[in-house]
Amino acid sequence: MKIRSVIASLTFVAIPVVAWAQPVTGPYVSLGGGLALHPADRYQYPALDTSGNLEWKPGFTATGGAGYGFGDGIRIELDADLVQNSATTITGIQGDSSIRGNERNYGALVNVFYDFPVSWPVTPYIGAGAGIQFVDYHPYVGNADARVFGTKSGFAYDVIAGVAYPIAAVPGLAVTAEYRFMQIPENRIYTGNGAVPYVKVGSEYSNSFLVGVRYQLFQPRPLPPTPVPAPVAAPAPAPAKTYLVFFDWDKYNLTPRALNIIAQAAADSKTQATTTIAVNGYTDTSGTPVYNQGLSVRRARAVAAQLVADGVPGSEITAQGFGDTDLLVPTGPGVREPQNRRVQIVLQ
Repeated sequence: MKIRSVIASLTFVAIPVVAWAQPVTGPYVSLGGGLALHPADRYQYPALDTSGNLEWKPGFTATGGAGYGFGDGIRIELDADLVQNSATTITGIQGDSSIRGNERNYGALVNVFYDFPVSWPVTPYIGAGAGIQFVDYHPYVGNADARVFGTKSGFAYDVIAGVAYPIAAVPGLAVTAEYRFMQIPENRIYTGNGAVPYVKVGSEYSNSFLVGVRYQLFQPRPLPPTPVPAPVAAPAPAPAKTYLVFFDWDKYNLTPRALNIIAQAAADSKTQATTTIAVNGYTDTSGTPVYNQGLSVRRARAVAAQLVADGVPGSEITAQGFGDTDLLVPTGPGVREPQNRRVQIVLQ
């Protein structure tokens, strides 16, 4: 929990979440594929005391990942990746020459992501990570008499930016589009045949553009409301008295003003013929129905606990949440209306 808080406070500014941009919570999987652009590699050929560039055609890339979302916008993900490009031109040896063969990168990286909770239909995110890459190198000039080959591994890091668009018809499913920059900073030495004893290849990087899907494995379910006991018959019930406790957006902690109102309700319950105290929680419409139901229950339980702390017997209290229903101020979906973020205390 401390690690997540430090990351969020050092890197990001929290922005309110709208109904269609709920953060990923729990385990998820992802797949993606697309275009890979591989800028030219710088090489050295000590046997001829020469150097030059090895240029590549646009290729393809694919990724697959498994991750975990902490519910606050931060995700951690283990990604496997594949990047492949075909060679096209080599410079520095008898001028420019056409070249054949390919390079294939594959490996695994651990990435940390942050989903920005903005009021847009898509959720933008950024990420970065590090891991290991294996580089299969198989370019050759003209024919196999001038060829280098082999597989080398090394440290790699990446930086990612993308957007996710949730699919309303399939809860937990989102379509993603992202850009990935990946670099292997270390030099590599590849052996060759007799014509090319060995070649030293400098650090390299790739630019990838991917589309894919992400699926959250387990969807949150609303908390069931606390059963309401049958009302106790009274010969002359006193008129119900109501108190309203308001909350900050997406919070269920009690403000000093809320504590004063709850204390007044607790005091009044002892001086009038109170048989039950109904504590009903509500939210505004800025979250999903599932999320709002859970938040309304947490608000009701927080008020009920404070009533007990103020001396009200727990047996007299019934606490339940009603989500974004029964709005005090009628609004449409996705509206952060302060008057609707409330708990209603009813002395009966």
